[in-house]
Amino acid sequence: MKSKWMLLGLVLVLSLAFAVPAFAGRGDGPIIYVKSQGLYYDSIITAEALPAKGRFQKLEMDGPGPFGLQTEFGPGDQGYVGGRWWIDANGNGEMDAQDAYFSCPLLGPGRTYP
Repeated sequence: MKSKWMLLGLVLVLSLAFAVPAFAGRGDGPIIYVKSQGLYYDSIITAEALPAKGRFQKLEMDGPGPFGLQTEFGPGDQGYVGGRWWIDANGNGEMDAQDAYFSCPLLGPGRTYP
């Protein structure tokens, strides 16, 4: 069941990636909750998938807020890689070819409400 929700979330995120222009303004992309800061950030989704090379940060689908997207680190935190995300589409906990890789920078400042 969790895998089904993860796949649905992946489809939502990727759909937004192609529906939202790369130059969208604040509030046009999903809202992402950063656990280490307890803050919500607006984001912009670029319209390109990234190759599975380099550093990525895990984006999870079970967070609070309207999109349910969350991550451990945000702007200013060690471990934040500038909005290069991977979603564990196959649920095995490892970055591999079946997962999604994309860019979605977080726009500061963060806030305490979605």
